[in-house]
Amino acid sequence: MRQEARDTGELAARALETDEALLALGNEVFEAAGATFVRNRSAPLIRDANHVRDIRASTPEEIELLLARVEEEFGGWCPHRRFNVDYRTPPEFAARLALEGYPRYDALWLALEGELKGSEKPYEIREVASEADWAAYAEMREMDWQAYVARLGRPYDDTEKEAMRQMLQVWRSKVPPVRTWMAYVDGVARAYCSSWGGAEGVGQVEDLFTHPDFRHRGLATALIHRCVAACRSEGAQSVVIGADPTDTPKQMYAAMGFRPLAIESGYWKRVEG
Repeated sequence: MRQEARDTGELAARALETDEALLALGNEVFEAAGATFVRNRSAPLIRDANHVRDIRASTPEEIELLLARVEEEFGGWCPHRRFNVDYRTPPEFAARLALEGYPRYDALWLALEGELKGSEKPYEIREVASEADWAAYAEMREMDWQAYVARLGRPYDDTEKEAMRQMLQVWRSKVPPVRTWMAYVDGVARAYCSSWGGAEGVGQVEDLFTHPDFRHRGLATALIHRCVAACRSEGAQSVVIGADPTDTPKQMYAAMGFRPLAIESGYWKRVEG
């Protein structure tokens, strides 16, 4: 039992490290004040491209130094502050963020160690390669972003459109090594998902979306099968995927053989100026 717990703990850490490495791709990364900084001045609206992680500051003095350094590095051009926190983060730092009024948003990480359960329908799936492919991907990605913005009660204004442009820019900077796939119905792209072979034997499936009019037809399942196969072909033994713990896709992942490993929290807020 203890060995199993150690193995699970090791895989949880590697799963989080895999996602951290994926977020870092295409961005500036540096160590400072007891943490890792991820920064992209060309995409200030994108939180995944501008955040702080691997936080080791725990004493009041260390925390003050880190928060001051964050303002040095992000102040004046980045309209948010975000910190990624998980079970490895000193609890004193998370408590300080809560005291400062940072809202918390959780992500559930799951891992597949064996074979996927269930079968896949024989949809046409192709890797995104041409500019026409990227245009089709961008159209669906914007549809997903518009729905997200609407759920938050925000208008899809010029700021949101610029965020969409920056998001696409950041994502394309990760390709390769990240690979993006689209599933087709009657020759038209209707869903997408991405795969990354990762490092040290842990790959990742990310960025899954299906057009609302084509859900519950097996497109997402087929894409996950393709992405897992792509990760395994690049040397991954385990494959991880993230889910919103308040949403239903986590149940689909569990039914396909992914098991829950860890919770990661993003503390972030907008800043004035």
